[in-house]
Amino acid sequence: MSDLTNIKKGSEIIGADGVHIGYVAKIEKHRIQISQDDLKASPRRYISVGLIADIENGTVRLSANADVAITLED
Repeated sequence: MSDLTNIKKGSEIIGADGVHIGYVAKIEKHRIQISQDDLKASPRRYISVGLIADIENGTVRLSANADVAITLED
């Protein structure tokens, strides 16, 4: 697992397919809260830190494609 201290609020989150999912709102014990571009249009979502494949140049890359990662909310 990647070092969670390298994840900063506002970091972009992308799926394994390169599709933008959202931005990090905050990190909780075992999950990341995703801040959507328009919070009024959609509720907050969470992803398990277990889906993190890499943290590269401030971007959180997941091991699952974007459409799958969102269905695996924690």
